[in-house]
Amino acid sequence: MNYKVKSLVSLWVFLITFCSASLLQAQSATTDQGILAFDLEVIDFGEVAQNSDGARTFTFKNVGKSPVVIADIKTSCGCTVATKPTAPIMPGESSEITVKYDTKKVGAFSKSITVVSNAQEGRKVLKIKGKVKKAEASKTK
Repeated sequence: MNYKVKSLVSLWVFLITFCSASLLQAQSATTDQGILAFDLEVIDFGEVAQNSDGARTFTFKNVGKSPVVIADIKTSCGCTVATKPTAPIMPGESSEITVKYDTKKVGAFSKSITVVSNAQEGRKVLKIKGKVKKAEASKTK
C-alpha cells in the first residue's frame, strides 16, 4: 500500500472510532435521566355540553433513573389552564397534570399542552380535543 492509501485508511478508522465513542457517551448520559411515561398523550373529551366540567387529568410515571422536575407547562391558548406537580417526581413515582378547558365556547377544539422538564425528553407535547355542544335551553310549561 502506498502512503496516501494508508493515510486515508487511518483517517477513516479514527473518524469511525471517534464517532462511535461520542455516540456511546451520549447514550449513557441520557439513560441516567428521568423519563416521563404518560398513560395517554391525547385526551379526547368527545362531545361535552356547553359550560360543563372541562377538567381532565394526564397521569404519568417516572420510569427513568433520576428525579424529574417539571419546570413549566405552556398551553396553546388562554382557554386552557394546566396545573403541574410542585415536588420532584422520583424514579418509580407516578403523578398527574390537571388540564382545565373552558367549555363556554361552542364548537370543536384541539389544544396543546407543552410540558417542560429535566426529563430525557425535555419537552413533551400533550393534546386535548373534543366538541362543545350548545346547552339546551330549559323548557317551562
